[in-house]
Amino acid sequence: MNSLLELENVRKAYPSFSLKDVSFEVKPGQIMGFIGRNGAGKTTTLKCIMNLVHYESGKISAFDSDMSENELENKQRIGFALSELNYYPNKTIRQLMNVTKRFYKKFDEKKFDEVCRLFNLNIDKKLEELSSGMKVKYSVAIALSHHAELLILDEPTSGLDPVSRDEILDIFRQIVKNKDRAILFSTHITSDLDKCASDITYIHDGEIIYTGKKKDFIASYLFIKDKSFNKDLLNEYISYKEFDDHIEGLIPSNKKEAFLNKGIEPIEPDLEQIMVHIERSKGQNESFDL
Repeated sequence: MNSLLELENVRKAYPSFSLKDVSFEVKPGQIMGFIGRNGAGKTTTLKCIMNLVHYESGKISAFDSDMSENELENKQRIGFALSELNYYPNKTIRQLMNVTKRFYKKFDEKKFDEVCRLFNLNIDKKLEELSSGMKVKYSVAIALSHHAELLILDEPTSGLDPVSRDEILDIFRQIVKNKDRAILFSTHITSDLDKCASDITYIHDGEIIYTGKKKDFIASYLFIKDKSFNKDLLNEYISYKEFDDHIEGLIPSNKKEAFLNKGIEPIEPDLEQIMVHIERSKGQNESFDL
């Protein structure tokens, strides 16, 4: 099996927004970070994958079979969670598990108890009593208990404190270490991807502008902090900001020599710097007066 998930030219139109030929794939062993601004199409894409939103054209395959034709079978092998877990808030974790397990042929209740102990998740607590981090752990525990090969998670670390986020990322790395499972998760917290993602899919205004290895994505850009205020090079930037004592911005890596020749040393950017300046370059930084 080459891919656990593959999207080919998926389109979905709304009155004010549309997905435009969305294509990418997730392979075993990958942690794929799905990034983009709020409203860029991340959640809509994930809902299309799970057939919660009906797309108009294109194809979605999971485990080498058409998702629309083998939906029930494929969903047995997918762990899916949207960003907010809020159904039946007065039910305990065990009560929710007893309902959920009926939907999965291979649900392993013993495995669920083991994972909950590993996560320090009290199964006698009500859902409304759980922190955001514990709700994420519950979703992951359910996925692992029915032996999901692909986890699809929408903003799983949003709202978590730094310690809880770090715990969740450790769990993600553990899940894929044997190279037989994969995780696709959307996020706007790019520092999480710096720590754990092997691959990136970047969506802007409903259109994929990059999908591939994270290291290759980062290597295609360089970050500049120019204290000499050299305005002759402004056209070389993808996007830049002027401060009182310096100019900083993003450049394509193939523009490096132009800056070195002026005594300006480019540095490797992080994902947040890349995303901020790409979005600015696409018209998101219109000037205004205060």
